[in-house]
Amino acid sequence: MGDIEQFHDPVLAYDRLSQTYAELARRRERYLIGVEREILARVPSGCASLLDIGAGDGSRALRIASQVGISRVVRVEPSEKMAAQTPTGTVIWRNRAEELANRPGDEKFDVITCLWNVLGHIQGTARRSQALHAVKSLLSEKGKFFTDVTHRYNVRSYGLLPTTARWLHDSFVPREKNGDVVARWNIGESRISTYGHVFTHSEVMHLARNSELQLEERVVIDYEDGRVRGSALQGNLLYVFRRHS
Repeated sequence: MGDIEQFHDPVLAYDRLSQTYAELARRRERYLIGVEREILARVPSGCASLLDIGAGDGSRALRIASQVGISRVVRVEPSEKMAAQTPTGTVIWRNRAEELANRPGDEKFDVITCLWNVLGHIQGTARRSQALHAVKSLLSEKGKFFTDVTHRYNVRSYGLLPTTARWLHDSFVPREKNGDVVARWNIGESRISTYGHVFTHSEVMHLARNSELQLEERVVIDYEDGRVRGSALQGNLLYVFRRHS
């Protein structure tokens, strides 16, 4: 195995990953298909617009929009090289998620997505809160916001002993940086690493309440096979939020 390329800024890491992003997605295809399946089952009829935050190469947003008849699609992608892979003529906002509240205009979206733990590449609680406040302001009155996060206590992925150790650490040493991890990807003979964060349910709900987002549903999706599971210990967490009534 070659040297590890370390990036403090996750956006720069995704610049480096851009050429192999499609292969990384194929490795987790069953999970990603499972997430899209659950979103498509919950998109209300008549939706006209979709905003995908951390859109990658844009393929996910286009698939979702085409299957539910959404005509207006905007992709938020701060990585220059990832954005360059999207089809020409499409709308791309080159903002980071936490910067969206500063965009001019008052456009609202019927569906907003922030998927594959994009929220976990935003560093610090304050910036994650800024991102979710921006989502709330961009969401239409009856719109839905879908976000999936890597679950900190996913026993099926991490194993019983490591998960138990993590839970005990969190219980006795509560602090903001609990859940901060090093995200790593293997690219041929090389490895890339950058900042990442894995979440508890209570942490996500705290962020949502502070951003005036109301939980509609939580779905547990197995990170290995994309199946819906009954226990949060068996997968990652997909959330469906609305604006607080």
